Amino acid sequence: MRTTTVGDVKILLPDLDPAGLDRVTDLADGLTEAFVEGVSWRGVPLEDHRIRSSLITGVDLSESTWEAGSLYGCEITRTDFSGATLTGMTIERCAITGSRFTGTRLNDVRLKDVLFDGCRFDYATFQRVTAAGSVAFTDCTFTNGAWSSCRLPRIALRSCDLAGLELDSCHLDGTDLRGSRLQGIKTPLDNLRGVTLGEDQLPDLTQLTVAALKLTVRTD
Repeated sequence: MRTTTVGDVKILLPDLDPAGLDRVTDLADGLTEAFVEGVSWRGVPLEDHRIRSSLITGVDLSESTWEAGSLYGCEITRTDFSGATLTGMTIERCAITGSRFTGTRLNDVRLKDVLFDGCRFDYATFQRVTAAGSVAFTDCTFTNGAWSSCRLPRIALRSCDLAGLELDSCHLDGTDLRGSRLQGIKTPLDNLRGVTLGEDQLPDLTQLTVAALKLTVRTD
């Protein structure tokens, strides 16, 4: 295992050697120490599938339905989860890079030691997603998405585009939002209680406050 640090968040990640993995194309009931590249599993139903210590790159999992099961110790790159539904899953010690989650639905998903880097979550919905350990999103896009009843304290959301993201009944206390675009975020102010911001984000926070309190600002 290797570690990476995003702000104050330290994450344990896998360190996989492709030469030591078995090349496979069949998902079967799960994978262990597998190398999967360029395979299409579009629309497949997955129930209680467990993938461990595997390298997945350029795979099409769009429109798939994944219930229960887990991803543990995996590296996932340039993989398409667009329109997929992930329910009751655990994702632990994984690095997910350059992947697409457009319109993906994550319900009751548990995250621990997970790094999402350069991923697209536009129009994605998070419902009751929880962080049980260190989690970071870097250079990710969340435009026009929606989070509801999520418990994501002390995670990092660094240099992400949050424009149009809707937050409802979320707990983000201690979350690091520095470098992220807040303009156009749709949320009651309580959802941002305890977050960490940079000075350059204060104008966006002011706009949120004015809108939330329905203030009238006059120049005369």
